[in-house]
Amino acid sequence: MTRGSKGSDSKKKLASPEDILKQVFGYDEFRPFQKEIIDSLLQKKDVLAVMPTGGGKSLCYQVPALIFEGVTIVVSPLISLMHDQICGLETIGVEAVALNSSLDWEKYADNIRRIKNGEVKILYVAPETLASDRCKELLSSIKVDCLTIDEAHCISEWGHDFRPEYRQLAEIRKLLKESACLAITATATEKVRSDIKKILKLKTPKEFVAGFNRKNIFLEVKEKQKPFEQASDFLKEHKGESGIIYCFSRKQADTLAVQLSVLGYNAKPYHAGLSDELRQKTQNDFINDDIEIIVATVAFGMGINKPNVRFVIHFDLPKSIEQYYQEIGRAGRDGNPAHALLLFSAADIFKLKFLMQDKSPDEVKKAEAMLSAISNYAQANSCRRRAILKYFGENISEGKLKEIQGDAPCCDFCSREKIEKTDLTVPVQKFLSCVVRTGCRFGASYIIDVLLGSKQKRILENKHNDLSVWGIGTEFNREGWFNLVRILLAEDYLVKDEDYSVLSLTQKAKEELQARTSIMLPFNYEKDNSVKKEVKEKSKPQTSENTLDACSKAIVDALKQKRRELADEARVPAYIIFSDKTIFDLGLKKPATTTDLDNIFGIGKAKKDKYGDIILKTISSARKNK
Repeated sequence: MTRGSKGSDSKKKLASPEDILKQVFGYDEFRPFQKEIIDSLLQKKDVLAVMPTGGGKSLCYQVPALIFEGVTIVVSPLISLMHDQICGLETIGVEAVALNSSLDWEKYADNIRRIKNGEVKILYVAPETLASDRCKELLSSIKVDCLTIDEAHCISEWGHDFRPEYRQLAEIRKLLKESACLAITATATEKVRSDIKKILKLKTPKEFVAGFNRKNIFLEVKEKQKPFEQASDFLKEHKGESGIIYCFSRKQADTLAVQLSVLGYNAKPYHAGLSDELRQKTQNDFINDDIEIIVATVAFGMGINKPNVRFVIHFDLPKSIEQYYQEIGRAGRDGNPAHALLLFSAADIFKLKFLMQDKSPDEVKKAEAMLSAISNYAQANSCRRRAILKYFGENISEGKLKEIQGDAPCCDFCSREKIEKTDLTVPVQKFLSCVVRTGCRFGASYIIDVLLGSKQKRILENKHNDLSVWGIGTEFNREGWFNLVRILLAEDYLVKDEDYSVLSLTQKAKEELQARTSIMLPFNYEKDNSVKKEVKEKSKPQTSENTLDACSKAIVDALKQKRRELADEARVPAYIIFSDKTIFDLGLKKPATTTDLDNIFGIGKAKKDKYGDIILKTISSARKNK
């Protein structure tokens, strides 16, 4: 039997997405929106999907690929990501290949031959490769049922990771008029989503936004004081765990990696100043758990698929909320609790603004808007989870968030004992009134300057020093007013224009101003900054492994050791063999027969046939030794 006929036989036996999900991938049920996306693609409808990192994006095109007669093309920005995806598919018996610059001519030609012979279900390709004449010729000779564009936000100049080569995909889309198109990403504001639809000319696409809430990631921000000591204290709480530390510069990444090594941590730097070979080795060692901590610049980017990353530290402020969300999303992909710590200082803002000097006016405008959003997030005196969700257009009430989150605190603000609400009626009225009286044409900084009685040239030219609100904001200094602005944005009293950061009143604010009701808000600001209230934090959630009994822990440890041996032998990352979630399920359920393996998360037919006996022997041995 040829490899191609194997795929055909599987197609005949697996008539439905549910069959494929269980028998091939070993999962019992779809995650939110997966089934709806799959059904739309099978009907040859275009789809735009926004799903959180670790939300199961890959299954959305992999499942229909096994039902379609032809090939599913997946555009991916990184060669390493393609390699990991293909390795994972091969372990479950799915035929997939890549076309990219890393292949020698012989391998490239063989992959093309297999594609033309119908032996391949999924083709991974870089955007610049897909746009080549050779690849266009290939497309004209095969049946393409679906074009999937992963990391689709890269096509928009408003995306945090804009890549010009993605713009070429619009031409490819014209060549594949009969194919369904799936544009999928984890980070896309409404503006970016609009760009994606327009540039790719998606035909009345079905749009699915699964939500941006990664409830297993605890969000924390600390004012940067002694950052190395703060990071060290944090790492003591995460001893032996896998994590990433993001730094502003290459020099800082090198220095911090050395400092951590001196303290006994297995840490290595990763940045564009290192050789390709060294970067690849460092990445592989990290994925294979040979390195605990990667200290990196933004160069350690998308495509890092390591499920058991337990923490991400931002040593400096990221450029945008999109970048921040993408980077913290590299933690907790296995669904277990993870921790994201951001160290922030005003100096970070100045450093990032300095880098904008050589940009065009349009680029500066975009960069400043993004920087303003992330700095407001860092300084917010309200729930950080809600702030992120609101940024991406997902307004969620406090009650709804508690319902989703359960007992686990979602951020440092929500883990504190509740800050008592303060009567802020007068200062809120002053600020909102100032916004209205200046014509709803200015940002927070200008409004605060008016309230503080500034005589800067712009205010005098606008004659805003003649307004009744000029100089009446004596109850707070500049920092205090900014704190209040952040609360008003979080509590839906103010809305900020995405392009120009101009403030305007919401309907809620207008109604409360008109009704003259008391405005009670959580406010913990000390004008002189000499006193800071101590807060008591709630306990953070434990990882799932901490809930296992002694026998189950012994099984988990033995399976992890065996997984490592199998991964080394196959020269693939450990998670490709079994995920931590699969190993946890094995430790919990302790299967004794091959039939029992049918009830284990992530074990389909191919993995059961290949590894079933090994799993059962390992479990049996661990139970005896225990």
